[in-house]
Amino acid sequence: MTGNSSGVGRKDGRTTILAALLVIQSLAAIFFVGDVIADLSLVGLDLHLVFEGAVSLALVLGVVFGGFEMRRTLERVRRSEAAVAAASGALGEVIETQFDQWRLTPAEAEVALLALKGFDIAEIAAFRNAAAGTVRAQLARVYAKAGVSNRAQLVSVFIEELLGGPIDGAETVG
Repeated sequence: MTGNSSGVGRKDGRTTILAALLVIQSLAAIFFVGDVIADLSLVGLDLHLVFEGAVSLALVLGVVFGGFEMRRTLERVRRSEAAVAAASGALGEVIETQFDQWRLTPAEAEVALLALKGFDIAEIAAFRNAAAGTVRAQLARVYAKAGVSNRAQLVSVFIEELLGGPIDGAETVG
């Protein structure tokens, strides 16, 4: 969870910086457009003023386009985060349902979940204050109940479930 919260903070920080830059650019655009209008009323139209007007127009268009792109990007990020959260929840449900079907004990389910997350036997043993031999035995029971022979096959059970089952013509695990 720590990695997610730092990523969120970093994203929010970037959003704030981009919004601040957009505000500064907007103020600059207002200043330059006002300057062009003032110069036009005082000096009249000349080559310098035409160039300054074109640059001011480009700045205004850049601010407008940047604002739309920022809004579009933030919406895309929001949708992506929602999809990841849904997929994460779906994976959690798939894992829980499968563990129930295999009739894993709470200890076996915890060891299996840690194994799915990529922790090795020594790390799992340390997390659970258990001996590495106990964790190995629990993983062996999990593999037997799941009908697989190793961690990679255990992971593939859940990937296949999320992807809608095995691919036609592919050999299934177990």
